[in-house]
Amino acid sequence: MFGRIVYISDNLAHISIAEGTPVNTNLINMHVVFEDDTKKILGEVQDVGDEIIKVRFLGEIADNKFIGGVIRKPMLSANIRIINKEELALLVGKSDKDSLYLGCSPLYDNFPIYVDINEIFSNHTAFFGNSGSGKSYGVARILQNVFLNEKVIPFKSNFFIFDAYGEYHNAFGGVNKINDNFNFKIYTTNMSQNKGRKLEIPIWLLGIDEIALLLDAERHSQLLIIERMIKLARIFAEEGEVSQRYKNHLIAKAIMNILYTNQTAASKRNDIFSIFATCTTKEFNLEAPVQGVGYVRKFRECFLIDRSGEFAESVLITNYITQFINEELEQHQPPKNIYYTLPDLEKALSFTLISEGLLQNEEIYHEAITLKVRLHGVVNSEYAQFFEVPKYTSIDNFIASLVSAQGKKAQIINFNLEDVEDWFAKFVTKIFSKMLFDFSKALKERASIPVHLFIEEAHRYVQNDRDVYLLGYNIFERVAKEGRKYGMILNLISQRPVELSETVISQCSNFLIFKMNHPRDLDYIRKMLPNVSAEVVEKQKSLQPGTCVAFGKAFKVPVLIRMDLPKPEPTSSNADIINRWQLESN
Repeated sequence: MFGRIVYISDNLAHISIAEGTPVNTNLINMHVVFEDDTKKILGEVQDVGDEIIKVRFLGEIADNKFIGGVIRKPMLSANIRIINKEELALLVGKSDKDSLYLGCSPLYDNFPIYVDINEIFSNHTAFFGNSGSGKSYGVARILQNVFLNEKVIPFKSNFFIFDAYGEYHNAFGGVNKINDNFNFKIYTTNMSQNKGRKLEIPIWLLGIDEIALLLDAERHSQLLIIERMIKLARIFAEEGEVSQRYKNHLIAKAIMNILYTNQTAASKRNDIFSIFATCTTKEFNLEAPVQGVGYVRKFRECFLIDRSGEFAESVLITNYITQFINEELEQHQPPKNIYYTLPDLEKALSFTLISEGLLQNEEIYHEAITLKVRLHGVVNSEYAQFFEVPKYTSIDNFIASLVSAQGKKAQIINFNLEDVEDWFAKFVTKIFSKMLFDFSKALKERASIPVHLFIEEAHRYVQNDRDVYLLGYNIFERVAKEGRKYGMILNLISQRPVELSETVISQCSNFLIFKMNHPRDLDYIRKMLPNVSAEVVEKQKSLQPGTCVAFGKAFKVPVLIRMDLPKPEPTSSNADIINRWQLESN
């Protein structure tokens, strides 16, 4: 088949086809070796014509090792042949204690392909491909191979899967059959399927940033409101004398501010009554008795307006209110490790809205009302059930509970997010990612507890959104840039890479690209990944389902991999239309 090198241009060798040899188009993507007395150069067949075969240089084989890149070109008289199995093993790895089986080569008679475990699992990885191209099957098979690997027992592994469609329960639910020490745990938002336990989000563990994400805050001034709300929620949760006095103090200050405005008495009364519509205590409310000189009346009755248009009991009102004001309470700092609920947070926001400064600033008050409407919507939605956690737990204990399954260690923790809207699924994915990242950063021994995040439909969550503007960071971008040194690794699974955060993609070191056809996505891959050649992009356009082009730090050269079918499979196959259409036989 191979004749002599006709000429070499840039990184290509143009090789004549040996006379009398039939043209073999199956050579495309095959690896060839240029061998002379001093060196072995590895290349890949890029194009086959009637008379010329074009081969792109990949690297050099020396001292039984493959070295990427070519400094010395082969001699024109070099012998050219297809790579042998020993040389192929230098490219695609071999079975040893540090390797993981990925799949087989469709080009080389199903030659097994292995990858160094550290190279693939200590770096961020992206899985791209059209719907139905085999992404979910590929991810499931790789993780199954991890637990089937007898040379490395991943007992202390932590794989967190954010599962957009509830696909992975079937694939990993029986992982303990491989080894009694392996366990799969599922948190679900779909309680109708009776699989796993209900997703739980301890609201008291969420800080300003997380609450801002929940309420879709848009302005920095809203962060100050959220900070105040959280502080009040903690104060009120103390349920002691200080808590009650603080509520009375806030109500009293708000009323006094209204009394000193230039409004008419009727307008003042309306504003004061509106405060009591949301904020009252057992001591301070409209029905509370107020002691006058020789008489007692309800506080509500003190706001009768006389003929001059003023409150008839203005002195009594002022004296009654001022007894509740105590400026020293403003210095009180509540404990952070205290239990409160989502409704408690809403109550705290009501008191925040009457805080000094808010009522007089129309713009900020409008922003606060926006937060109140959104929080009220969450409290009264079906999503409120996921914040119902019965008792207090610390962040460390909560993280520990995530990886605990009936007293045993769970290695795969699956968050089934199929039954919630995208905004809530995005919120869940972000806050748990942040919790895990903060936990990893706080470890005394850096990267001592590796955490791997697998995010299905990543283009829905890992986006170029306004987090950086509002919070100063995006959690996925922070994990992408800093996570590796703390042992926290991202794995993105997406059919629309063009919608992903550019910063996150740029930090990915490994790529497994299944079949993709959309021109925008193909162009995006070319632009975002400077190390990927046009040949690699072209390869994946004609891939079969379950076959991918893999390249990056874990791979010496881009390779075609045919994944084995996962056993059992995730529930991600297409509907069986023919059987579903037909009537069942009697």
